Amino acid sequence: MRIEVSIAKTTALPNGALEALNNELSRRIAEQFPAIDSQVSVRYASGNQLSVFGALKEDKDRIFDSRRCVRQTC
Repeated sequence: MRIEVSIAKTTALPNGALEALNNELSRRIAEQFPAIDSQVSVRYASGNQLSVFGALKEDKDRIFDSRRCVRQTC
């Protein structure tokens, strides 16, 4: 499963925030899907977006919920 998070370049984030977000989301995904090999990528782009490849719809919904939880704690 591959998860790509794009954050708008115009979003002001502290130094190290992208790496911290990548690490936290990777940890949460690994906890929720221990049997599935996953790759998380967080980067700057022209807009905010979350893409999930290689997962079932139910799994995608759980990933969106994880992202919301991480977003609220950042």
